[in-house]
Amino acid sequence: MFSQNGLSLDQAPPISVVFRFFFSGALFGLLGGIFILFFQHNIFNAQSIQAVTLTHTLTLGVMLSFMFAALFQMLPVIAGVTLTSPIKKANLVQYPFILGVISLLFAFNLSAPWLFSIASLLLGGSILYITVVMVSNLMHLPNHSNSSRGMLTALVSLGIVIVLALYMTGTLGGILEGSHYTQIKTAHYSFGLFGWIALLIISISFQVIEMFYVTPPYPKLVSRHLPLTLFGLLILTTLVGLFTPKVWVVSNILLALLLSSYALLTLKRLTQRKRPLTDATVWFWRIGLLSLILSMLTMTITLFTELTLLNSLSSIFFVSFALSIVFAMFYKIVPFLTWFHLNSQGYFTAPMMHEVIHPKTAMKHLYIHLTTIVTFILSLFILPLIFVAGALTILSFSWMTWQIIHAHKLYIHTQKTGEKFDMGNISTS
Repeated sequence: MFSQNGLSLDQAPPISVVFRFFFSGALFGLLGGIFILFFQHNIFNAQSIQAVTLTHTLTLGVMLSFMFAALFQMLPVIAGVTLTSPIKKANLVQYPFILGVISLLFAFNLSAPWLFSIASLLLGGSILYITVVMVSNLMHLPNHSNSSRGMLTALVSLGIVIVLALYMTGTLGGILEGSHYTQIKTAHYSFGLFGWIALLIISISFQVIEMFYVTPPYPKLVSRHLPLTLFGLLILTTLVGLFTPKVWVVSNILLALLLSSYALLTLKRLTQRKRPLTDATVWFWRIGLLSLILSMLTMTITLFTELTLLNSLSSIFFVSFALSIVFAMFYKIVPFLTWFHLNSQGYFTAPMMHEVIHPKTAMKHLYIHLTTIVTFILSLFILPLIFVAGALTILSFSWMTWQIIHAHKLYIHTQKTGEKFDMGNISTS
């Protein structure tokens, strides 16, 4: 058990809760790879149905599934939040969530208003339910760390993302007039990418970068004020943007500066590790942080030019940022949880973390991931490479899917055949 800055694993949820969210996220990743093969370069046209479909497959199906897995694990571990009946709560979220994502993807491609209504009910209900539960638990904490404050802010942002999405699906479903649809769409996009995905990664990093990689802590000015600054900027811009949409130009420049500064600071922290040994997860973080900087740079340039190539590059780099960090966390969480749960159950034959997922296995996935990113970039210039990029995406998520299956099989096998400590003999000796 860790005990560091309030860190406690006594309240960890059942391993199945975390594993199955990872598993569903990996399956949606496979679906995303298949979409890329069919949609080809249409995915780079932000206004196309194909791009919207892939975007929501990645942001909802993949990223939100992975982040639910991380939150179910990290809230008890980092924040000390006790999520009662975690299996029941996971059931109430995951099944309607999966059906909601599928309904939404069909709604985009069939233009069926009733499907938007079903997607709104399933996604809105499941995501808002767990958001309210987690926010309520965090708000009742007597003592907050900078990570828990940031996670609270990120969850509130997720709630806003869903409320804005319900306005949009209500409009597309013919329920609402949608007079502010364009402004709400911009706010939904920005809150989803920066207020939810980026902010949650930032908040978790305040704890895990120092804990996993033994680095100096973040400056208090950054860890205490950056999440609220990002959140406040998005709130203010959304309100002003209803009447003056051009305010988003100024806001995006400020967001790019804040996020790039965070990325540079974190890269510096990773060079100050007290454990010089570098594994795949360190490189996943480095790739992700460099991708964030490049995404913010290209996004800023697009504010002053109409080069569609830069828009595509910005999107590729942001997806690279988000997925790289998710993969880094995945290769830390899955081996540790498998060992921890078996060890806490008394199995002295519990596999060590490197036996669950060997470091060389994670490094091979790193090479696949890096090759995928490079291929996507090259496909903007050499069009047929989009098929290779799609195939590599499928390979990348297949690799992750197998690691989850392998860890689960190892966990079940140890429970069935493993030997436990004999506490009776220990107490009498």
